Amino acid sequence: MTAPTLNTSAVTAFIEAAAAAPSLHNAQPWKFRFHPSSGTLQLYADRERGLPATDPDGRSMHLGCGAALFNLRVTAVAAGREPTVRLLPDDSDPSLLAEVDLTGTASPGDPLALLQPAIHRRHTSRNPFLEDDIPAAVIDELCGAADLEGARLLFPDAWHVQSMLDLVQDAECREACDPGVRGETARWVRTESTSENTASDGIPAAALGPGQWGASSPVRDLTNGRAVAGRGWAPFEKQPHIALLGTAQDRPVDWLRAGQALERVWLQATTDGLVASLTSQPLEWPELRWAVRDPTTAMGYVQMVIRLGYGPEGQSTPRRPVAEVLDIV
Repeated sequence: MTAPTLNTSAVTAFIEAAAAAPSLHNAQPWKFRFHPSSGTLQLYADRERGLPATDPDGRSMHLGCGAALFNLRVTAVAAGREPTVRLLPDDSDPSLLAEVDLTGTASPGDPLALLQPAIHRRHTSRNPFLEDDIPAAVIDELCGAADLEGARLLFPDAWHVQSMLDLVQDAECREACDPGVRGETARWVRTESTSENTASDGIPAAALGPGQWGASSPVRDLTNGRAVAGRGWAPFEKQPHIALLGTAQDRPVDWLRAGQALERVWLQATTDGLVASLTSQPLEWPELRWAVRDPTTAMGYVQMVIRLGYGPEGQSTPRRPVAEVLDIV
């Protein structure tokens, strides 16, 4: 069955939800183009918002755009539409990441609609988490969410978690010695007070969380040694709950699938009362990325390291106006 023609307000709502997705340093590297005549929405990579030193192959850009695509799918289903997605539909235009046909009618009871309330509640929490265990039933639900998007979610044992914490420290040392990576981080991370920062992208000082005091924790310190007024210090959990999100292969289409899986897992975690932060820095160095894999599993490529737990929700980060990311042709 064909759904009613989309109007501008409906498309705007879809893009507001899509743009609530996470992205590396909140660079928001996406653009959308809507074709009213066909009811098709196109997702493009905004390469001017790429991070060539930190993300030279665009893997993280594809992950962020994949997460935005998943939010779009959820919101479309919640509005009664069945999104039909084609990934990388044009070999001659690698910036065109997806085409979404929004003319179909969603099936009643589609479980994607249940995740819609979590889209604007989901935030990165760079705060300390409680030491409480995550129930096995919740872990199974999160792993199932990744499976539904063609990815895999694994919770490694304590030994491997500690090895990852060591890799995080290694990556941070490498970043400190790389002026290109430091410069990109400084561009997107705002250490000035909220009243002085009016940017619609990047990470504001209020969202950085406290500085780490004591044992190592996979929370990226984005300040690069810059002072942040009013920022305190706190001990983080000694045994963080870490999950690895991965795919069998490592192509751009796999990155897009991983981004959708990441967002599905995160929205499900939010629905289940969990908070999360992402640890990507060991994955940004090819010589470290291979070591993040759990050697006891068959996961081919780790696409993201996720820290999960119970604790305070993270601070929201700004978003670009829809008019800046959507063209209607």
